[in-house]
Amino acid sequence: MTEREKMIAGQLYDPSDPELSKLQVRARKLARKYNLIDEDETEKREEVLKELLKNSENIPAMQAPVYFDYGLNTTFGKYCFTNFNFTCLDVCPVHIGDNVLFGPNVTVATPMHPLVPEERNIKVRKDGSLYNLEYAKPITIGSNCWLASNVVVCAGVTIGEGCVIGAGSVVTKDIPPHSIAVGNPCRVVRQITENDRMNKQTEEEK
Repeated sequence: MTEREKMIAGQLYDPSDPELSKLQVRARKLARKYNLIDEDETEKREEVLKELLKNSENIPAMQAPVYFDYGLNTTFGKYCFTNFNFTCLDVCPVHIGDNVLFGPNVTVATPMHPLVPEERNIKVRKDGSLYNLEYAKPITIGSNCWLASNVVVCAGVTIGEGCVIGAGSVVTKDIPPHSIAVGNPCRVVRQITENDRMNKQTEEEK
């Protein structure tokens, strides 16, 4: 397997691999280019995002600045929006459903490092060059979710559809669909129900 194939499969891989380094530089350049385009230049912004998110059929509305490790490993559904400072470390696949809203400073992070120091520390090749090994776990965010400001979604997590994740939460475990979840570590507070509708009317008002 190539280092890229190992990375996508969630196996230990060498991030300094030339192919991966080239793809990362590509993503960083495209993100930087996007971040410098004025908001009223919508066509230019969309062109850059289409290149950055080449494997996503749908392109979200993204408030600059944005940051990606690869961009190629992230897919968005329809009508998604990210606020300022969206950071996506998409070493493994990141799947985002339809109508997902991200508040400012949200981080979606798939990378993992070995727990034993000797396994994650910098190593030296025979030619004197340096490298390390890491791995990653995919992240899935279902449709119709809202992740508020400063949420961090950790590697391997699935957030079910229709969830609200409170500001500042660190999501370390799966969240079931239609939940309100908050905290560090993030925990489910309750389910979202019909009683949460803002336009609910009483029988008398009807």
